Amino acid sequence: MTGLRWGVIFVFYLSLVQSSIRKDQEYWKKLSTNELEEALAVKWNLGEAKNVILFIGDGMGPNTVTATRIHKGGEGHRLTYEKFPHIGLLKTYSANKMVPDSTSTATALLCGVKANFYTMGVDASVEHNNCSASLRPEARLESLAALALKAGKSAGFVTTMRVTHATPGPIYAHSASRLWECDSAMPRDSSCKDIGRQLVEDWPGRDLHVILGGGRQGLVAKAQDRPSDPVSAWGCNRSDGRDLITQYIKDKEERGLRHSVVSNTAELKNIDKNTDYLLGIFSNAHMPYEFQRIKDPHGPPSIVEMTEAAIKVLKKNKNGFFLMVEGGNIDMAHHRGRARTAVDESLAMEEAVSMAVNMTSEEDTLIVVTSDHTHTLSINGYPDRGSDIFGTTGPSKFDGLNYTTLTYGVGGPGSNKLKVQIADDQPRIVRTDPDTENTTSFMYEQASAILNDENVHGGGDVAIYARGPYAHLFHNVHEQHYVFHAISYAAKIGAFSKASTQYNNVYICLLTLLLGFMFRMIN
Repeated sequence: MTGLRWGVIFVFYLSLVQSSIRKDQEYWKKLSTNELEEALAVKWNLGEAKNVILFIGDGMGPNTVTATRIHKGGEGHRLTYEKFPHIGLLKTYSANKMVPDSTSTATALLCGVKANFYTMGVDASVEHNNCSASLRPEARLESLAALALKAGKSAGFVTTMRVTHATPGPIYAHSASRLWECDSAMPRDSSCKDIGRQLVEDWPGRDLHVILGGGRQGLVAKAQDRPSDPVSAWGCNRSDGRDLITQYIKDKEERGLRHSVVSNTAELKNIDKNTDYLLGIFSNAHMPYEFQRIKDPHGPPSIVEMTEAAIKVLKKNKNGFFLMVEGGNIDMAHHRGRARTAVDESLAMEEAVSMAVNMTSEEDTLIVVTSDHTHTLSINGYPDRGSDIFGTTGPSKFDGLNYTTLTYGVGGPGSNKLKVQIADDQPRIVRTDPDTENTTSFMYEQASAILNDENVHGGGDVAIYARGPYAHLFHNVHEQHYVFHAISYAAKIGAFSKASTQYNNVYICLLTLLLGFMFRMIN
């Protein structure tokens, strides 16, 4: 009787297992069916992109996106922009480097031409540090923001970096060096103007409707040094006595333009609803990481709050707008080898994308999400599903120790996880056991294969996600500067503006008539 009972239990258990397997198969089939139905339902939006929002996650390569997805919702989760109907890949090399910097890649994205390493808003005829070459009008490039302004649209940018930094710079500046952010960084006897002055004094910078980010110390001489907002040795310190923020206010007052200048979250949230020009400088240097940000009315705003404020100002223009939003601290964290912080910054930018999606219509707003370059972040080993992406896996078959799921190819001093042990008077190099450290800390620096002064960029392709009018133009492996031209076409600006198209049509007609006349004369 006992044997019969156990036999019944075994059969029952076996039936449960088989049922579970069948259920599991049905789950995967349903998942793929849903995706197939979603793909079949996609229709091309052939309307005009009245508004364009370009999100640039600095250093947000594919592995950063994957880690962000897993951290937020697990392996099967999808981030907001991963639900966009159209996706492609971008080749990120610059004009003279296989692995680029952020200025050359931003120039490609925003100005439509591949540029040299460390140059901004100029073509590849300008070599790094060649001031005179950068002054040639034919070498200077127009950005998407400039084209939007010419089309009667509003334009602006949001960044968690200094407003004079590598990614926002090409929107308004032309410089032979990304380092020329303020006067003290310029070469002696230079005839070039620093990036900060170009933002406030020159077109299109002075006509941008929204400028939100950090970098006060490069705009104002003797910027106040406070414990919560220190002056950074890494950033440029203006020394010519200029106060470009006051100069900005004076310019707007003289032109009778409705403007607001803000310096904290409370002021940003309470700007006059009639504001047409908004300048917000919230820190001396780069803005703080999200996990370190002082989250009270007197602290700096988040990237989500800046994005919301920017769209509110820009969308008042009946002709539409162009907005660039940069999640720059993703890159800053990667450079320091802090994967947890980089992923947290990536999550913050995803929330900003969600805000933009909720505030606009897919019918008339093209939203593009991409990155300028990758980092050397890797996702390693065979961790179980559901494991902490910042945890450990392994062990290594060489030393028996686990290793972190996330590591870097090239890293800074903090990534040195090796130490020397002496046994029997013989030195032996051993690896630090990551299970003895808090690998989930925002400040933890993952191990890297090669030591350097800092973590370096990667040269891999980056993904580009799009929704809205002509989002289907992003559909395969593209050159990075293609983004500028695809957006221009979707928004009907620049070479694809209605005026240009009409002019080209007239030109073609006249040329056709002339050729026809010449043909008749010959015959």
